Amino acid sequence: MTTVTLQADQRLVTLDAGNGPAHFPLIWLRDNAPEGFHPQTEERLFDLTSVPLDLSAEGARIEGDTLVIDWDGANSSRFDIATLMKVRPGSRRSDPAHIAPVTWRSDLGAGGIPRVSANAVLSDDAALQGWLASTRCYGISIVEGLADTTEAGMDVARRIGFLRETNFGVTFEVISKPNPNNLAYTPVALPLHTDLTNQEVPPGFQFLHCLANEATGGGSLFSDGYAIAEDLRQEDPDAFTLLSEVSIPFRFHDDSCDIRGRKHVITLNDESEVTEFCFNAHLADVLDLAPEVMVPYYAAYRRVMEMTRDPKYLVTLKLKAGEMVVFDNRRALHGRQAFDPSTGRRHLHGCYVDRGEFDSRLRLLAR
Repeated sequence: MTTVTLQADQRLVTLDAGNGPAHFPLIWLRDNAPEGFHPQTEERLFDLTSVPLDLSAEGARIEGDTLVIDWDGANSSRFDIATLMKVRPGSRRSDPAHIAPVTWRSDLGAGGIPRVSANAVLSDDAALQGWLASTRCYGISIVEGLADTTEAGMDVARRIGFLRETNFGVTFEVISKPNPNNLAYTPVALPLHTDLTNQEVPPGFQFLHCLANEATGGGSLFSDGYAIAEDLRQEDPDAFTLLSEVSIPFRFHDDSCDIRGRKHVITLNDESEVTEFCFNAHLADVLDLAPEVMVPYYAAYRRVMEMTRDPKYLVTLKLKAGEMVVFDNRRALHGRQAFDPSTGRRHLHGCYVDRGEFDSRLRLLAR
C-alpha cells in the first residue's frame, strides 16, 4: 500500500510504496506535472516563472495508482506513481545507453575484441543492439564480411545514425598520397592518438573500413584511454588531477581552415568517472599555461605519452580487406605502424558517427 504525506512547512510530498520513502519538493512536482507537457511532442510547455519558488499545496492524496496534488487556487495535478518513482529526485533516470565500461590492456589481444558480421548488423535489430552494447562497453569492435565498396562501411554506420561531417568531409580515405595535409595520408608510423582534438566537440565513434592492406607493415595499434587514465589516477594522483583540471590548446590548419579548441586530456563526470580521453601530440598547439603550472603539466603530459607507448596497454592487429574496426574516438587511442607503399596497396575508408547518435540508437532499440 502506498502512503502519502504532505509536509506543508517544508513544501515537500513524501511517498512510500513499501520500498522506503521518496521525497518530492512541491516546486519539482509543479514543474513536472503531466499537464505541463505537449501531448504529442512531450516537450515542456510549463513556464517556471509563472509560479513562486515557495508555492504551496492544499492537499495530497492517493487515488488508485495515482498521486493527486491539490494546488492552492483549486487546480490539481495527477501523477502516475510508478512513473514518479522511476524519476524520483536524487536518482538518475534509467538509461539503456549507460553501459559500464570494461577497461582493457594488452591482455585483451586482437582475439578479445568483440566481432560481428556485417550481414547481422544490417538485417537484425537484436544483433545491432548487441553489437552496439559491446562496442559501448569495450570502446572498440570489428565488423566482418563487408563488401568491397566504400558504401559498405557507411551502410553499417548509417544503421546507427547520421554521419558526422568534418573539414575532411563526410568520409575520408586513409591512403598515402602526394601533398598530404595530415599524417594519416602518409606511410609513416602514427603514434597512438585520438582524432580531431582541435574540434569544439571531437567526433564520437570512428569507422575504418579496410578495402586493402597488402603493403609490408601497416598494422593497426589500439589502446584503452580509460585504462591509462585509471592507472594514472592510482600511480600519480597529482598528474591525474592536472590532466583533468587544466585544459590545453589544440589546432589544425591548412590552406582551407584553421580550427582550434581547448581540451582536458582526461574528462570526468560528476561522479569522478572518466568519460573522455583526449590525446593528440601532433595537434597540440603551443602550450600557453602559466609558468608555475607549465613544468608540472609537462611532467604529467609526458607521463601519459610514455604510457601510450608502453606495451602493457597496446593491442596490435592487421586489418584484412572486408573488416572494419569501430571505436570510441573519445576513449580508444589508435595508431599505425609504418608501411612501405611500394610493396602493396593499403586503403582504409573512414567516417564518424557522434556519440549522441550512437546512444540514441541504443535507447530506441531498447524500447
